[in-house]
Amino acid sequence: MPRGRPAKSTIRQNIVEILYFMEKGYGYDVARVYRKLFVPVTIRSIYYHLRKGLKTGEFEVAEVKQEQGEYSWGPSVTKTYYKLGKAAKPVMLAEVKAHFGK
Repeated sequence: MPRGRPAKSTIRQNIVEILYFMEKGYGYDVARVYRKLFVPVTIRSIYYHLRKGLKTGEFEVAEVKQEQGEYSWGPSVTKTYYKLGKAAKPVMLAEVKAHFGK
């Protein structure tokens, strides 16, 4: 067994399942669905796995949008939307499929 952390992750695989049905989504959207379906994790953990998934090829950046609004930190926000990459292998978990009603 090689040293260090294993390359696969349960959290990242669950995010793959969610993005398979969402087709694209930004971090907070993914986290909101994740918390409804699975064991609660921090938003920081979701963003970590999204970035890690970019490196492993499980996710790709679909688009980056600058949106205007009334936020506590200022008048705009940059949202990075993610979609599945070539290395993603969704297994279509029943609870995710039921949540999205497909």
